[in-house]
Amino acid sequence: MSGSPGVAPLAVLGPDHGGGRLADVLPSALAVLGVPGSADPLGLVPALAGVRRVAVLLVDGLGWYQLPTAAPYAPTLAGLAATVARPLIAGFPSTTPTSLVSLGTGVAPGAHGVLGFTVRVPGTDRVLTHTDWAADPSPLTWQPVTTQLERARAAGVAVTVVSRPEFGGSGLTVAANRGGDFRGAAGGEAVAAAMLAALASGGGPTLVSGYHADLDRYGHVYGVDSEPWRVAATEVDTLLAQLVDGLPSDAALLVTADHGQLDVPAEHRFDLDTDPRLRAGLRLVAGEARVRYLHVEPGAVDDVLAAWSEVLGDAARVRTRDEAVATGWFGSVPEEHLGRIGDVVVTCNDTYAVMASRTERPMASKLVAYHGSDTAAELTVPLLVVRG
Repeated sequence: MSGSPGVAPLAVLGPDHGGGRLADVLPSALAVLGVPGSADPLGLVPALAGVRRVAVLLVDGLGWYQLPTAAPYAPTLAGLAATVARPLIAGFPSTTPTSLVSLGTGVAPGAHGVLGFTVRVPGTDRVLTHTDWAADPSPLTWQPVTTQLERARAAGVAVTVVSRPEFGGSGLTVAANRGGDFRGAAGGEAVAAAMLAALASGGGPTLVSGYHADLDRYGHVYGVDSEPWRVAATEVDTLLAQLVDGLPSDAALLVTADHGQLDVPAEHRFDLDTDPRLRAGLRLVAGEARVRYLHVEPGAVDDVLAAWSEVLGDAARVRTRDEAVATGWFGSVPEEHLGRIGDVVVTCNDTYAVMASRTERPMASKLVAYHGSDTAAELTVPLLVVRG
């Protein structure tokens, strides 16, 4: 793969790790389409001169470090990875809701406020699961940043969003992709067909954003490189081949992902619901298995820091909210978004995870693969650039 980061998969990355960001993709796509005021942080304009239609496909779970694993089952993907791929950094936490909104808005998580898979609604004891989010809180206030799709539409670009039918109108879709006309499509071939139809229907500058979820789903349930995961990789390849073959001559396809995945062995799993040392002093817990946000009882921060540091040892870094924000991963975090981050932030190392077997949905602790932390394998995603 061209542009390989040359970093061990389990190495911890910092926010200044080189190269572009997932949040740079749509600003650069808008620059290609001539949207006024659009920067081109990825430098796509020279390579895509003359392009009037851009399709952006996000394949959930297709991390950079999964590309060689998928290659034997995905010849189109393998060929593109060898010739037109470069690595990007998804952002932290390396989880789907955060990455989708970073892609859609072009800004860091601190600004858009979707700061994890689940987060506390400040001032309440409610934990919001972004993938199950409907209309409360309002996506327009919870995520206040103008999306890149809204910017494109305001400049006269025809904008379409293609994703699973059940995601139409969801809080996450509105937060990430408001500004686009929604088209529901279930399955890879349907996604490709809908994206190509939207590309062909625009008479002028056109932007199509597509999403495909199956590789991530099968990785979670069965593990990376399991037989079901391999089948899902083959389906991704069929989707890519269909898009590449059908691209209009004045179009470009950008393929990226929201995160990678790591299998977590049973012996590397802590369970905060069965260990009283980890429950002490907690008011509620959010985040996910690889990055935990601990909201604590008044005056309990020091005790929780000490207990979690002792129990987890080298398996995780246990920090206060201020220390976590100071790393720079979230970018600038306005006051109204700080309460969505735990008083204590636990970031797992290696292939460790912290489960919550009783308080989270039952399936969550039974999955095989996870993501969310700041290792190279979770944070690094590909960008494939293909001209029609």
